[in-house]
Amino acid sequence: MPYVHIQVTREGVTVEQKEELIKGATDLLVGVLNKNPAQTFVVIEEVDTDNWGVAGMSVTKYRAQERAEART
Repeated sequence: MPYVHIQVTREGVTVEQKEELIKGATDLLVGVLNKNPAQTFVVIEEVDTDNWGVAGMSVTKYRAQERAEART
């Protein structure tokens, strides 16, 4: 009974994109491991950019820094 947990930043991921992720992850497990899709669970969790860190800072600050550097 596979369980897939996908975390993405909360930045407008559409319902259609989520459905594609769910189908793609399920199809991958079916194709590679011959798992039953009816027993394959996929959970998508959206995380606020203030709660996701990269390069020692929140994604919110990291992206703001990138934008500021791109303007210079």
